Parts: sequence; C-alpha cells; structure tokens
Amino acid sequence: MTANASVTKSSRRERIRHPEVGSLDLATIMRALGDPLRIDVVRLVDQEGEILCTELYERLGLPNSTGSYHLRQLREAGVTRARASGTKRMISLRREDLESRFPGLLDLVLGS
Repeated sequence: MTANASVTKSSRRERIRHPEVGSLDLATIMRALGDPLRIDVVRLVDQEGEILCTELYERLGLPNSTGSYHLRQLREAGVTRARASGTKRMISLRREDLESRFPGLLDLVLGS
C-alpha cells in the first residue's frame, strides 16, 4: 500500500464526526433525547453495549432512512458513538463521556 493510499483510507475512516467531551451541551443532548423513539434507541444500545446499526433498525422496526436520521441526531448531540467496521457501523453509548460531563444523566434518562 502506498503512503497516499494509506492517507486516503485513513481519511475515509475519519468521516464519522463526534463532538469533543468538553463541547457536549446539556440542552442539545436533552433535545436529542426528547424524542421517545430516540430514548428507545438509547435503551437498546445500552442493553447491547454495541450494536450494528442495521440490526438496531430491524429490532425497532425502522426504515433505514428513519433509523439513520435518529442515530445522526444522537451522535451529533454526543450521546452515541458510531464506529466503522468495514462498510457497517457499530453504535455504542458514550456513557463514560456523558458521565464525566453530566454525572447521572444517562441513568436518570434510562430510569435505572
């Protein structure tokens, strides 16, 4: 693999953007969590630890476009993390990041 191919491949992996922990905003997070469907997404991801996005859509009975929209809202708010695995995306909660910034928030939201 050439150096340029390595840089290009690395750049492709970096397309999934996540806010820095210090920039997580409570109002933005609460807006993202204000939709009952997104709460269901967060609960399922919390139960699984990490889940393939298409499996999440299937288990919640969502079309891909709807699921993708809601996952983007959660990711951009800083609630979830998307990890590329080939052409697939694995979704997990940013539990440690959220806990360090807003202690107890996820437990309160999830009712645990």
